[in-house]
Amino acid sequence: MNILAAKKRTLEGKISGEDKKLRRAEDGEVRRAEDKRMRRAEDEKSRSLEGERVRGLEMRPGGEEQKIKNKRIRHFRDLMVYQRAFAAAMRIYEITKSFPPEEKYSLVDQIRRSSRSVCSNLAEAWRKRKYSAMFRNKITDSMMESSETQCWLEFAFSCGYLNRSVFSDMDKEYEEIIAMLNSIELNAKKFCF
Repeated sequence: MNILAAKKRTLEGKISGEDKKLRRAEDGEVRRAEDKRMRRAEDEKSRSLEGERVRGLEMRPGGEEQKIKNKRIRHFRDLMVYQRAFAAAMRIYEITKSFPPEEKYSLVDQIRRSSRSVCSNLAEAWRKRKYSAMFRNKITDSMMESSETQCWLEFAFSCGYLNRSVFSDMDKEYEEIIAMLNSIELNAKKFCF
């Protein structure tokens, strides 16, 4: 009788051991599926928050926020600072067409590159919003390029390629762009997710 009871317990142990393995496997699959579902939900939530955090916000010089009527900022091209920097770069392109040919590969090339870099660094910053430090770094690079553009504008003015009113207008525009970029950098958390 003891032998039969022992065999029965052994058989039950094997069955329960197999059951345990099956249960563990099922539990693991359930946990993995649940984790996957949670990650997917978090991704969707962060994507929706991405637009919400910057929805209707744009920085003015001096750090004050400007409300944009029900416009969700989804792309770097929606940023007012990008639009202004792009317009300024295009104006510089038009202005430098009249510079003398000997400046083609020096002053013209440098001023066009730096003015365009303001926009390209903004675009890169927008795609790095997930990492606040990288976002702020690119915004800082954009400010540096704006300052470099101001320097080249001053050289062009000193060389007589620009009149005072054009120089003053462009210099003022880049000062405002720098102020907007500085406000974005100081309020990076509103743009990052």
